[in-house]
Amino acid sequence: MKIEGKNAVREALKAGTTIDRLVVQKGLSDQGSQMIIDDAKARAVKIFFRDKEHLDRESATGRHQGFVAEITDYKYTDIEIVLSKCAEKEHSLVILLDGIEDPHNLGSILRVAECAGADGVILPKHRSASVNETVIKVSAGASAHVAVSKVTNINDAIRLLKENNFWVYATDMSGDNVYQTKLTGKVALVIGGEGNGVKVLTKKLCDGTLSIPMYGNLNSLNASVACGIVAFEAVRQMKS
Repeated sequence: MKIEGKNAVREALKAGTTIDRLVVQKGLSDQGSQMIIDDAKARAVKIFFRDKEHLDRESATGRHQGFVAEITDYKYTDIEIVLSKCAEKEHSLVILLDGIEDPHNLGSILRVAECAGADGVILPKHRSASVNETVIKVSAGASAHVAVSKVTNINDAIRLLKENNFWVYATDMSGDNVYQTKLTGKVALVIGGEGNGVKVLTKKLCDGTLSIPMYGNLNSLNASVACGIVAFEAVRQMKS
């Protein structure tokens, strides 16, 4: 798997991700680039200096910023490991994704999850985007720091979370006002897919539904934006 861009490569190095090969554009002299190069050398990463045209050919997006790395395939975290880390904590936040198929949305959600200090992100094996090069790029390196679990069935994951004392809430336009709902303790948020939202059966399994007040002409937000609003409201309450 290839990752590209300064943020993605920098965070992969910080997280101890195995980098098999790092291609760096010749002539980079800024401090940020040099710090990445020095860190890679300190970790005995194989570095190849090439001209910009070479990196342009290797890059999937054309926005490599002078860095393209080959890493081992993304390693998902077992959901039981996520739950074990939450067991002794007073407050926990887990985000479940119900049909997020756009890798750009998934990358943005991973960035939200990492910035919010979420304990994990859970996504289904089917009808969902996977963590790939695009997701890693969009996440700006967050994918290297947040635990992502892949499960066969998202509804079974909800049942397991409830067995482990989580309150599970789906996001839905008809739900309770997120700013008037108690979101402390162990909280799991279900974010629905683009266009279809959270599935009916999945909503029934949840302890409640949450909505974000709207004041404009449109009645919905992008999935990653909605995730950010709801997640940070939960964090605000937990930190209060």
